[in-house]
Amino acid sequence: MSQPSGMPDIRAPRLHLLALELRVFAEMPWFLLRSLSIRGMPAGDGHPVMIVPGFGANDLTTLPLRRALNQLGYAAYGWDQGTNFGMRPALKNALTQRLEKLSSEHQSPVSLIGWSLGGVFVREMARHQPQLVRRVFTLGSPINGRPDANNMLALFRLANRGKPVNLDWEGFRKRTTPPPVPCTAIYSKSDGIVAWQCSMEDPAANTECAEVRGSHFGLVVNRQVLRVIADRLTRV
Repeated sequence: MSQPSGMPDIRAPRLHLLALELRVFAEMPWFLLRSLSIRGMPAGDGHPVMIVPGFGANDLTTLPLRRALNQLGYAAYGWDQGTNFGMRPALKNALTQRLEKLSSEHQSPVSLIGWSLGGVFVREMARHQPQLVRRVFTLGSPINGRPDANNMLALFRLANRGKPVNLDWEGFRKRTTPPPVPCTAIYSKSDGIVAWQCSMEDPAANTECAEVRGSHFGLVVNRQVLRVIADRLTRV
């Protein structure tokens, strides 16, 4: 579908921000060291939390964040679907079943955390099964603005052997409406992958945005992100 009129003038992050994504190699060991101490963060109530990784990532990349949430007292899970190469019908069904399983096992709605493209997935999961979802967190996710204001498209082309990416502009526009559950959009203005303006929720009764400092790749190993999540998870 061709680009509709009236789309905001937002561009992908500039090259210097993309280069700054190398910060993740410093951010990761710092998080691993600091997350051993959760002092000052509110304790959890044991309800299940599922984290969906970004494009090209898997459950190993979200392990440090899951460990920290487990230490706080939550039952944190990965998505258990291998590497994220984009949405497919079989994957959609698998995520539906996983959400139902976790909610049934814990007799509780599930809080969902989605990093980058994973944030797009968790919002749609909450949209289709809001009765099973307690809260949604998106970390640097392309959920607003325009679908081409990011540096992810080159990765999609590589994953699809150089084929052009066909953007579903109308589908993207519809997905900008938040699901009917509390949604917290976490973003960094120095994100080198997704334009930060596109990682924010529109103002609504059930939405909020929280700014942190750090790289896009480091959002899952960012203590500020952990603190925001830990605070909101205590809210009903």
